[in-house]
Amino acid sequence: MPQFVIQRPPQTDEELYWAVVATWGIKIPRVRVCPHHDTPFEAFCNGFFARSPQSMWLGSRGFSGKTFTMSLLGMMEMTFLGAEVSILGGSGAQAMRVQASMNDLWHKPKAPKYLLVKAPTKFDTELTNGGKARTLMASQTSVRGPHPSRLRIDEIDEADLDIVQAALGQPMRGVSRLTGERIETSTIFSSTHTYPDGPVTYYKREFAEKGNPVYSWCYKETSKKLDKNGNVYDGWLDPEEIDRKRLEIPSQMWKNEYDILEPNFEGRALDEAAVERMFDPRWDVVKGEPGMYYQFMKPRPDRDYVTGVDWAKSRDFTVITTWDTTVGQWKLAAFEKINNRPWPVMIERLNKRWALYGGDVVSDGTGVGSVVGDHLVYPRGTVRDNLTEISMNGKVRTDMITEFVTGVEGDNFLAPRITSMYDDFRFVTADNLYNIGPSAHLPDTIASVALAWVARKRNQNRSTSVVSITRETSPWKI
Repeated sequence: MPQFVIQRPPQTDEELYWAVVATWGIKIPRVRVCPHHDTPFEAFCNGFFARSPQSMWLGSRGFSGKTFTMSLLGMMEMTFLGAEVSILGGSGAQAMRVQASMNDLWHKPKAPKYLLVKAPTKFDTELTNGGKARTLMASQTSVRGPHPSRLRIDEIDEADLDIVQAALGQPMRGVSRLTGERIETSTIFSSTHTYPDGPVTYYKREFAEKGNPVYSWCYKETSKKLDKNGNVYDGWLDPEEIDRKRLEIPSQMWKNEYDILEPNFEGRALDEAAVERMFDPRWDVVKGEPGMYYQFMKPRPDRDYVTGVDWAKSRDFTVITTWDTTVGQWKLAAFEKINNRPWPVMIERLNKRWALYGGDVVSDGTGVGSVVGDHLVYPRGTVRDNLTEISMNGKVRTDMITEFVTGVEGDNFLAPRITSMYDDFRFVTADNLYNIGPSAHLPDTIASVALAWVARKRNQNRSTSVVSITRETSPWKI
């Protein structure tokens, strides 16, 4: 006989926490330790209540409990919501580890075994309330079949991006047999951030653009926390195990995969320290979302400005950056990223920016032809000479990028910490900068800044007016 029968799903985060404790005897860590990290329970709640269509979990290798937490989430979704859950891993073996972890939970003393239609296998679990879990093999055929409401992808950085993309078509809304209410769709990507140009980096950029959350935590969030009486009130990881593992792991690997949760790689094209100095969080920290206009410095008539424009091509973004170039470092005055829209709409955004700040504009003229010229409006006080169009091909492109790299590493730019732009600068590879290989792509934010930097040479080459000075006594006369 079961000790209790599930009457309804949890309605709040607090109810969810104690429902997990009552059903499986597990307390999910919910105390934040690191200032910029989240907790596993925050990520768990987002997934269970489907507060966003997609979310990402990034955690320390081995110590974050990502796979187990995902297994526990799948069990809660099946038993309390009657949801169908598909499990995809970076490999078929990884997906089966998630399923095996779920199966182990049925051996808990209070597990609602009465819901099982039959004994779960290493591939499938089926419940009387309509809940199902299915392990997917890492193949196009496997991921294109079912249509669950919940899709869980573990160790996504090890996955084939084409297979992940195909799997994203799976989730569809369901209806709970328990309540008759809609079961909303939710997709979770879970991983350690291992590769600079892998799926995690790709989807982090996409999440920033769409506003989907990325939850990060390390071993400090999952380690045991003791009250004043020595009782554990949060976490599960033994501090002694952490200390021992630290002695076994190379220090750089520990820093990258256990502490800061980021890949370290030789392929970075821009000096990491220079990028950190360029994007100063003390000035401001913003996401840099598409369609949002960010103004960091108001236009002033006594200042000089340069605007760089990289126009969207097919699926890219138009990025417009305006810089105060009056003296010393160039400082970012305004930033805007625009989804690929009709040309008149995108050009009107430049018209407004140019009217506001004046100065010089350097535009990507590759394949644009006369489209921009037909819609561009020169502000009062500007002339044709204030506009430069660069065809980003061949030696012109290579020289422009080389000078841009020198400019960044020479500390010639200062900007707020715009996270989407900051990530582009941190993770860009030399192949992407110099267009090496069929899949190479220059980030739009970098193209905009590199184009703006071209104006530096134009201004240096302009003729300077000479004003005569009359002195009562020449300082050079003896």
